[in-house]
Amino acid sequence: MDDLFATHDALAVGELVRTRKIGVRELVDGSIAHLRKLNTSLNAITNFYDGALLDKSIAAAGEGPFHGVPFVVKQLMAECAGTPTTLGSKFFADQPVATADSAAVARMRRAGLVIVGRSNTSEFGLAPTTEPAFGGATVNPWRKDLSPGGSSGGSAAVVAACGLPMAHATDGGGSIRIPASLCGLFGLKPSRGRVSLAPIGETLAGAGAQLCVSISVRDSAALLDALAGGEPGDPYRAPPMEGTFLDATRRPPGKLRVAFMRKPVGGVSLDPVLVGAVERTAKLLAELGHHVEEASPDYDAAATGAAFGTVTCANTHTNILVRAGGRIPGPHDLEPVTRLYAERGAAISAHDYIRAVQTFHRTGRLLGAFFDKFDVLLSSTIARTSLPLGTVRMDRSLEGYEEGLAPMIPFTAVCNATGVPAMSMPLEWTADGLPVGLHFVGRFGAEEMLFSLAAQLEQARPWRERRPQDAAREK
Repeated sequence: MDDLFATHDALAVGELVRTRKIGVRELVDGSIAHLRKLNTSLNAITNFYDGALLDKSIAAAGEGPFHGVPFVVKQLMAECAGTPTTLGSKFFADQPVATADSAAVARMRRAGLVIVGRSNTSEFGLAPTTEPAFGGATVNPWRKDLSPGGSSGGSAAVVAACGLPMAHATDGGGSIRIPASLCGLFGLKPSRGRVSLAPIGETLAGAGAQLCVSISVRDSAALLDALAGGEPGDPYRAPPMEGTFLDATRRPPGKLRVAFMRKPVGGVSLDPVLVGAVERTAKLLAELGHHVEEASPDYDAAATGAAFGTVTCANTHTNILVRAGGRIPGPHDLEPVTRLYAERGAAISAHDYIRAVQTFHRTGRLLGAFFDKFDVLLSSTIARTSLPLGTVRMDRSLEGYEEGLAPMIPFTAVCNATGVPAMSMPLEWTADGLPVGLHFVGRFGAEEMLFSLAAQLEQARPWRERRPQDAAREK
């Protein structure tokens, strides 16, 4: 298994199982052994399945396109029958095991995936890194002193290290795209309502979404085909697609109107390395036949950011109360920033919360008008070239945490606030061999267009031959 996931994406592995070139049990047992070995240095997986739980997971896998492919599910926003979901928090370490899968996890199993473990996350997914006090820091396989980003850093580290071809990830402000950028992977956040969050209705006023990080574009597309669609009682649904997302990767995107940004809306200039990456990608898009020009959407970034803070704090407070079932966190049960967010959330009035949601909607109207003129908005994914471990601290002041957070989300969070789809692609590299993610945003419901464009860019500038050990040699 050490080499299989370095050369095969998830669909290719599923085909090996379908044609009986490898058995499911052989594949799963070999993968778990390989993952355990990797995890001694990565600290990316919090729980491994074994015994009866693993047997049930294998038996539950359907004969879909990913039949028999091992998979890990993040410890956030997803329930897996028979295991607890800790949210990366000591306070929920003894959470009762789930009695049923959440809707998306049930669809994962029907698509053939075999869940073999749960992946690490920051506490409540609040940090754009994966360094929870409960469970410890996950390291980036590209360089051990760096974070893989977050909050889906456990999943991203496993895939980047060729432990799995794809893994579950969630995104409330950039948590699919940030680790995809820092780990050299593909990561797409779907439109609001594309993947049901049942049995819950929504999270973060609709900002939360889930899918995966993957080594190939087509794996993410095929998984979204498996997960897309509503469940009874969903508060909203994304518009239906014309075909399948996997089919979209097999056809050219046509001539798209692409806008590119050299800096965030309302923000300061980027590192020249990132500006150069955006400019070279814009040039590549023009060479591929797209209309490309520099342009930025017009919205109040400061107001949107403040609204995001209000929604996040209020949700943190409420989710602790609801999930804890009356238990009160002790003085050491929550990380300091989580506690401060919850305390701030307890003081937020209904008026302030509604105004924050209205700001989300107002920003969505402005972004929607921008996408009347353009099909795609290009930028860097984050405003950093790397993220050293310890840069974003949850164990100190709120001001220090927010200072570390700010350069991680200036391009990503607005997509969550407005519900539009966005993806990160590893199309550029630093001088010392680290991946640089490029960020592409589309109008609401436009995942098919993004997947078509992603497949075109993947072919024009492939990345799968690059490995973390390459960066170590270049350093």
